[in-house]
Amino acid sequence: YGAQHPPLDPRRHRPLKDAPKASSVHTKSKKPSTFHEFARSTNDAWDIDDEEDDGMFSLKHTNPNQDRLDIESGPANGRVVKSSSDAQLNVNAARNTLQKQQSLPVRPIVPLVARISDQNASGAPPMTVREKTRLDKFKQLLASPNTDLEELRKHSWSGIPREVRPVTWRLLSGYLPANRERRDLVLQRKREEYFGFIEQYYHSRTDENHRDTYRQIHIDIPRTNPLIPLFQQPLVQEVFERILFIWAIRHPASGYVQGINDLVTPFFVVFLSEFVEEDVENFEMASLPLDTQRNIEADSFWCMSKLLDGIQDNYTFAQPGIQIKVKALEELVSRIDEDVHVHFQKCEVEYLQFAFRWMNNLLMRELPLRCTIRLWDTYQAESEGFSHFHLYVCSAFLIKWRKEILSMVDFQSLLMLLQNLPTIHWGNEEVGLLLAEAYRLKYMFADAPSHYKR
Repeated sequence: YGAQHPPLDPRRHRPLKDAPKASSVHTKSKKPSTFHEFARSTNDAWDIDDEEDDGMFSLKHTNPNQDRLDIESGPANGRVVKSSSDAQLNVNAARNTLQKQQSLPVRPIVPLVARISDQNASGAPPMTVREKTRLDKFKQLLASPNTDLEELRKHSWSGIPREVRPVTWRLLSGYLPANRERRDLVLQRKREEYFGFIEQYYHSRTDENHRDTYRQIHIDIPRTNPLIPLFQQPLVQEVFERILFIWAIRHPASGYVQGINDLVTPFFVVFLSEFVEEDVENFEMASLPLDTQRNIEADSFWCMSKLLDGIQDNYTFAQPGIQIKVKALEELVSRIDEDVHVHFQKCEVEYLQFAFRWMNNLLMRELPLRCTIRLWDTYQAESEGFSHFHLYVCSAFLIKWRKEILSMVDFQSLLMLLQNLPTIHWGNEEVGLLLAEAYRLKYMFADAPSHYKR
């Protein structure tokens, strides 16, 4: 399954009731055909047109039967191994880009307002009296001999000040202990452990049984936040390749799946911001001391691993976690807003066709990165935030666009809207409203099964 789209089973989607009308001139085309035609004209390079793809939607679990890519062998010195077919990949990419320019609507360049920095869309001052009071409260909690994690979660729910976000995320993810005296020792031990994994496993990326995994990671990394210069730096891409490869090796039940590459970026940006005063999107990673670079890499790996531990069934074979969540979203929306639910049915749009990506990437493809970071403040503060609460956030996010959804009268325009929602100018204010609505829905439906089910 591509990370952007669900599997498409022709047997499941075949409209049997229309079969007798096959000879009719006015018969509708079958839904799989419609969706395939739509996907061909609207998909980005993220999950189609790769030479390794077997079909329109292919599960990005790597397997030994895929075409092999010859990779140069060399010492495991932490540098990216360049594939011998890079030139061919570049030619194919150029050809695919040209083809897409002829079929895709022009996408706007991200304006300066859509920066990683956590400013409100209104351009409000970065520090008000209330925010300073909140910052002081965070510093007080973090400075205590044993940080009260419940109190920390309570204050983090409505957003974490940038100055204390790195250490707060480490604590809330379970990477750092609450005991302040133990933190430095734990950090030192875990960072050394991560680079021990690099020495132990990273050279095996050239082995036959891991070559496909490394190849897919190597292909996906340049597509991670392609409009942010930071993530196009070779040094940063090397960091991401090491993190993802080591995670895949240590989690053979799922291995690497497209979409996991996105989940590294918020941690990386937050831990980098600890050392960068200005906006990090244009920051040159090579200007940091090597030890600092290594610490950011190790911390990003461990915190991403903690996150994935709670949602790993999203990435095991057939991705059952996502299938269950999308079905739950459908049931929830049918209770929250029946008009929207019925409209999807009339337009023959299935939830899996747009919400698969919402679950697979935790809405990261729908929101600017600065909004994702603010969203994750709450997810880490909320019990089962990345799994259970995310369902209610997706519901609130869908209903937010009800007016636009109901104005679309056919399959293609509706799906185009759902895959290109206008959130580019969103900031903390919009995310805060979204989270408040999600909390209201959770309060109304999570503990009321009779409301949740038909």
